[in-house]
Amino acid sequence: MKKTAFLGALAAAGLAAGVASAQTLEEVQERGELNCGVNTGLAGFAAPDANGVWQGFDVAVCRAVAAAVLDDPQAINFVPLTGQTRFSALASGEIDMLARNTTWTFTRDADLGFTFVGINYYDGQGFMIRRDYGIGSALELDGATVCIQTGTTTELNLADFFRSNNMEYEPVPIETNAEAQQQYLAGACDVYTTDSSGLAATRASFETPEDHVILPEIISKEPLGPVVREGDEEWGDIVRWTLNALIAAEELGVTSANIAELAEGTDRPEVNRLLGTEGNFGEVLGLDSDWAVRAIAANGNYGEIFASTIGEQTPIGLSRGLNAQWTQGGLMYAPPFR
Repeated sequence: MKKTAFLGALAAAGLAAGVASAQTLEEVQERGELNCGVNTGLAGFAAPDANGVWQGFDVAVCRAVAAAVLDDPQAINFVPLTGQTRFSALASGEIDMLARNTTWTFTRDADLGFTFVGINYYDGQGFMIRRDYGIGSALELDGATVCIQTGTTTELNLADFFRSNNMEYEPVPIETNAEAQQQYLAGACDVYTTDSSGLAATRASFETPEDHVILPEIISKEPLGPVVREGDEEWGDIVRWTLNALIAAEELGVTSANIAELAEGTDRPEVNRLLGTEGNFGEVLGLDSDWAVRAIAANGNYGEIFASTIGEQTPIGLSRGLNAQWTQGGLMYAPPFR
């Protein structure tokens, strides 16, 4: 199927699903479970632990929404999805939301019938290569074989980068991060390219991470965030403002340790509005007044989630960088709760 036909089919399916599923909140509450689309396995972001329990940075968004809507952060059916299957699963109604390191682009937002509710990670595409190759720059990759996940923004970015720098490459298409890791380590490709956060997560899972280097070039903007279908504004607002609640909580100093005390009321109006002791924000969303308290208590605020899943003290080892709060020189902030 030609790419234009594929995009058109997805757009039609997304529109139909959105119109037919304009009461997602009611469906989720009646079902008693949130169907959340996640990565097939990316350490730190979304992967089952040794006990089969899904953990990670993106998983935490699913748990926050389930806590807000169902009063149970564990009431989730996690649906592992590849870059190729994620959008059809959302369009068809198989999942209620997608929380799978997905880049917000014009086409996905305006043409496929989806709504990106916000950004939970500012990323960019990079390259990883074996240290013993002696390569220090992506500009030295002329003629390389490159492992790349199909159905992702990385395909076009890669083609653009090599063409603009008059270089050639041979793509090695793969579908999942696990397959990419296997092919890369087996020598089927010289280089693995994906979002730099994904490279860090993949490298951390290697037996000898120090034998691999992430090159300094970042060749794209990859704003990652949760996605819902168009056509149900109430549900979109719930997912959007649940994410915003996590981000705002960090800025306002609301943590998993003090939230119970602060939820009894403070002398700070925005904290009170966030935690439901002033205003009727929960009612506006079709929820009760404690929805944000539950969402934040499920995993902690945005900073706590970052630190515990992918931060500098974890095997992934990511610094906050652009994902620091705006008050700390980053890009991360939530619109006001007022």
